[in-house]
Amino acid sequence: MTQANLDDIFQRYLKNKTVFRNKQILTDQYIPSIILHRQDKINQIASTTAPTLRGEKISNIFIFGTVGTGKSLSVKYVMSQLIKNSDKVKVIFINCKMKKISDTEYRLVAEMAREMGCIVPSTGLPTDEIYKMFFEAIDLKEQSIVLVLDEIDALVNKTGDEILYNLTRINQDLKKAKLSIIGISNDVSFTENLDPRVKSSLSEEEIIFQPYNAHQLQDILIQRTALAFNEDVIEQGVIQKCAALAAQEHGDARKALDLMRIAGEIVEREGSNKITTDYVDKAENKLDSDKIIEVVRGQPKQSLTVLASIILLTNNGEENIQTGDVYSVYENLCNSSGLKHLTQRRVTDLVGELDMLGIINARVISKGRYGRTREIRLNLSKPIFEKIRAILKDNYILG
Repeated sequence: MTQANLDDIFQRYLKNKTVFRNKQILTDQYIPSIILHRQDKINQIASTTAPTLRGEKISNIFIFGTVGTGKSLSVKYVMSQLIKNSDKVKVIFINCKMKKISDTEYRLVAEMAREMGCIVPSTGLPTDEIYKMFFEAIDLKEQSIVLVLDEIDALVNKTGDEILYNLTRINQDLKKAKLSIIGISNDVSFTENLDPRVKSSLSEEEIIFQPYNAHQLQDILIQRTALAFNEDVIEQGVIQKCAALAAQEHGDARKALDLMRIAGEIVEREGSNKITTDYVDKAENKLDSDKIIEVVRGQPKQSLTVLASIILLTNNGEENIQTGDVYSVYENLCNSSGLKHLTQRRVTDLVGELDMLGIINARVISKGRYGRTREIRLNLSKPIFEKIRAILKDNYILG
């Protein structure tokens, strides 16, 4: 593409009338003044956290529900109102899926210490020293600290639950301050695998968020799109279609909002000025592709190495790839990268997980008296395949 072509694209974009009034309203960063269909949950969170306004220790709260059910939004809303009502309440909000923040115990506690004003190096100090810095920072004065760990299951999967045990016991040594934890998880079975000591401390109060239904999703979309888009941009049936598609995926409000936003972006890219149901279809295709990329990016290195093994076998023209073939290549990749070998049984489990995520197809076949195996093939379009190869290269798994 020449310089002149780029200038044409940019000028055409500047001349075309935007369909958006405020795109930010369709993202998960936006907190509406009224959160629809979650008032009972908001009241539960507010009632449990209100004693902090009097300097009292509150119960730890565990909030769970599937993706896009308003958990984080409701907590952020209540925390913002809590802070408005007292200058002795400090909220630390950490997304445990963020890389380089919560992928090790050191980094998580270091981030918490930074939130309290400490200057902490990214590496180099003993973890005990970072805990001490955080402890001293919060106990400088009488205050209530609410530590919100969003996607807390991702933290435990990476670091184990010992960090939660340490945090839930911290009040025993505090003299002035009080610390409470709000854990948020998409995994409804997350607490079942916790150490019983951690589970009893963390889940003092449990709040379950149910999925939105199609009518509730329509209400949310009507509220947001009225603020996000210019008038007469959305054609009839668009909101209903977005709500119906999101309702099929566990009542995911985030997907409904993403569909509207991406449909609007595609409309602008194509130089149109109306969002039709055809653009919703295009948005869904793009969203599904982006979701696969995000899922792959969030996988641990062992899973990425198994996926790389399948890719290498596919690139070599192998057909009817079986678990044993994958394990042989996997061992070679581990040897070259210095990664610890997992057992073949565990690698088989990881293949099954990749299958459930929709990245591969792994069909179980019987080999008679020789047992069963999986027949594996990639389930990726070429553009997604190339993006995943780039992720594997960035993680030094593929050259």
